[in-house]
Amino acid sequence: MRILFDSKKEYYKSPFGCVTAEQICTLRVQIPCAVGTTAVKICLLAENGTPVRDIEMAFEAQDGPYDLWKASFSIDQTGLYFYYFSITGNTGTFRLFKYGDDTNMEDGDLWQISCIPADWSVPQWALGATIYQVFPDRFCKSGACDLSGKLTPYVLHQNWNEEVFWQPDEQGRVLNNDFFGGNFKGIAEKMDYIASLGATVLYLNPISKSFSSHRYDTGDYKTPDPMLGTLEDFQAMCDAAHSHGIRVILDGVFSHTGSNSLYFDKDRAFGGNGAYCTPDSPYYSWYQFQNYPKEYKSWWGFDTLPTVNKLDENFIDYIIEAEDSVLAHWLKLGADGFRLDVADELPHAFLKRLKTRLRQLRPDALLIGEVWEDASNKVSYGQRCRYFTEGILDSVMNYPFRTAILDFLRGADSGIGFANRVMTIVENYPRQVLLCNMNLLGTHDTPRILTALVDDFDGSREALATRRLSPEQLELAKNRLILATALQFALPGSPSIYYGDEAGMEGGKDPFNRRPYPWGQEDNELLSHYKHLGKLRRAHPALQQGDIAFFQAGDQRIGFCRRLAGKALRFYVNQSNTPWEVPAGAVLAGHNLQTIYDQLRIDPMGYCILEGE
Repeated sequence: MRILFDSKKEYYKSPFGCVTAEQICTLRVQIPCAVGTTAVKICLLAENGTPVRDIEMAFEAQDGPYDLWKASFSIDQTGLYFYYFSITGNTGTFRLFKYGDDTNMEDGDLWQISCIPADWSVPQWALGATIYQVFPDRFCKSGACDLSGKLTPYVLHQNWNEEVFWQPDEQGRVLNNDFFGGNFKGIAEKMDYIASLGATVLYLNPISKSFSSHRYDTGDYKTPDPMLGTLEDFQAMCDAAHSHGIRVILDGVFSHTGSNSLYFDKDRAFGGNGAYCTPDSPYYSWYQFQNYPKEYKSWWGFDTLPTVNKLDENFIDYIIEAEDSVLAHWLKLGADGFRLDVADELPHAFLKRLKTRLRQLRPDALLIGEVWEDASNKVSYGQRCRYFTEGILDSVMNYPFRTAILDFLRGADSGIGFANRVMTIVENYPRQVLLCNMNLLGTHDTPRILTALVDDFDGSREALATRRLSPEQLELAKNRLILATALQFALPGSPSIYYGDEAGMEGGKDPFNRRPYPWGQEDNELLSHYKHLGKLRRAHPALQQGDIAFFQAGDQRIGFCRRLAGKALRFYVNQSNTPWEVPAGAVLAGHNLQTIYDQLRIDPMGYCILEGE
């Protein structure tokens, strides 16, 4: 017999998930009577492993072959804590650790408990939102491009459907300087389309004046790239979004700038007053030179992306604190928040000041962080990130959910791992963060989801340029994508659609995941599926803000329920080789379903969402 403790079940830990300072937390553990237990302690540790205190548990009752031990306690200060159990029985004292889904003596991990600020909140409009992500140059072009002031050299494609450039130049560099001319006016003109997907948030990759098509090499934080349009065009696009009930989130790239920028100006395209040009530059203190001017710290060794000292007061004033700071500038023009590029490379002090100022400027502005791991316990450069325990980030990019979906649908997981990964995030994240998590499948940093579901080829750019899914692969990928998106839209958080995924775009890693949207060549079956899921999500608050509980996980089958205010929705997905018969109900969405008398039959590669318990 095993010792029984599951922190994901309220019987063993109440309340579920995070706590606030001074809130009472109760733990129960069931120990086989044969152990002859005489004492049990909860050993509480700080985030760095330092003991905080031992909490004595009391014998509560005998329950069949088990002794039940219980303790209630509170934590004084916000922070990340861990714990294990110390148990004394008839053979001495031993420790109980977490090991996967089970518990294991003297081995395994620690349990986690986050103590978060009691007064912390996120914007209500972001809870359960649906996000549409646009790579601005590749979404939609309206009218002619204004090329005046465009950083050179560049190439403007004359045909929207041409292949993206991937070939290196004579020096072996991939410049990412080919453009298709997508712009603000094009995005505004497609706002009806974006709204038809159920989107309530529009997230734009960088829009500032830059050399490259990805624009992560910021040239001028406060000026849009002329190819995208003017400040007035940006305002008009925001107005169009707001008239459809859609908020606008911008990419905040504050870890580095471009070498070809107003601030560094290595190529003297901005007048020669950048830090590279003269130590008297007002931006000189932003950068970290080792041997002026040619040797300097840069992002991951790319000399076109010099990193900035995020704690330099001049930089903080320019980005955060000044009356017309970068934050204030774009919020005044209509932006509703920011997604922080490489959030784990931004110091805590910088993040804290940014969040404080953001809330001062706009109390309901949203702050999303790019974090690829579990953000509740993330360690970056040897420091524990305090995104949640100090109420810094409202939301993060939820890559753990993406990994769980891919592993399940590609056959690497029977469903047990899926449920565990999902419920680990549900347990570790504050509820308000969980509900506005950016639940993504495809992004500008990953292969297209249609490709990723069946093809993990990671070869050369030359090979990727001509690589396409075979008809058999495409059919399998589409079936898997239907299940993947159903999971994405049914799980807690904010499903995020990367432009073109809904149209059936395929492609490997950058730059082949950044091809132009295929207007007029969409996969209408997939498009209709996405639109139905978006409509369904907007119509059912339980999908936006409901709790989640699994009733099936394993044997290539997943089942869970979302509940809110007495309303419930059931979700089933069957990736096994045999049909799955489930109780009938009002079908809200489904694929590969049959009705047989009073039951539903979900055939292989099928799913359904039902209304009611």
